[in-house]
Amino acid sequence: MKFLNFFFLISTVLFSKIAISQEGLPIYTDYLTDNYYLIHPSMAGVANCAKVRLTARQQWFGHEDAPKLLTLSINGRIGDTPSAVGGILYTDKNGYHSQTGAYVTYAHHLMFSRSEIDLNMLSFGLSAGFIQYKLDETTFLFDGPDNIIDGIVQSETNFNVDLGFSYHFLEYYAHGTVKNVLKNSGINNDIEITSNLRRYLFSVGGVFGKLGGSWSYEPSIMFQYKDGTQEASIDLNGKVYKDMDFGSIWAGISYRNSFDGAQYLDGSGVSSQKLKQITPILGVNYNQFMFAYTYTYQSNSLVFTNGGFHQLTLGYNFNCKKEKYDCKCPAVN
Repeated sequence: MKFLNFFFLISTVLFSKIAISQEGLPIYTDYLTDNYYLIHPSMAGVANCAKVRLTARQQWFGHEDAPKLLTLSINGRIGDTPSAVGGILYTDKNGYHSQTGAYVTYAHHLMFSRSEIDLNMLSFGLSAGFIQYKLDETTFLFDGPDNIIDGIVQSETNFNVDLGFSYHFLEYYAHGTVKNVLKNSGINNDIEITSNLRRYLFSVGGVFGKLGGSWSYEPSIMFQYKDGTQEASIDLNGKVYKDMDFGSIWAGISYRNSFDGAQYLDGSGVSSQKLKQITPILGVNYNQFMFAYTYTYQSNSLVFTNGGFHQLTLGYNFNCKKEKYDCKCPAVN
């Protein structure tokens, strides 16, 4: 029950700090740094350890008010029960827009295996929390009365929920999540499209490697669809793990491609381009600690800057139990 006490302490901190773009938690590739719970609530407590993960993401170094994101998450089982809890706190800033969110999660895991050696588990998760949106208009140019610009810091706090499922069978897995199920008006009540922040996420993958061997490989894909804007994209991912005496080292690469494009003037006419991002990942698990670095490069022909997006992830595992399953399944064992 040590984890449960720790969880309620963190939850109190999360909800006492609900005070800070309108999308909810941004979906980057940080889920690949052993952090699937950040996007799928059903992954809370799925592992044999309780987990704390801290991420810091900075885009376009050297540019004022460039986008930056901080997330803190914790999740784990409630004792030896099939139930689990978790919590997420994040703050996201992009120019004049910013948002802060805090969520708590309940997940339940159903075992279908005849024994705990063979992994066959279906999980359900529900997250509920608050998002506060802010728009700082205090530095906007103001030459006279304007019905749009108030010259103040506008803010609005909304409630929302995420729900989803996960299925693990031996080395294979699938996740499905609906994020921001409820409509949020935020600070843009006059723009109907922004009230629908619903996003659908689907992930599938598997881990391949000889049992007892030191190398394993994990291909996966993630598809996401934004309901309000009807935008879709897909992540094609690959990771490789090497077991070491102290834990493991691993590396990966992710390619994100959007199915929807944007038009722009190129001097000779109107052209269009689609979002394309390449993200290499490096990580190490040292005993109960985890460290990962990701770098995202946007390969579009027209970009704000050639500088990429840097992200660091720090993790700590505690309340660990003996590995139960006879499989290459790093997210669970």
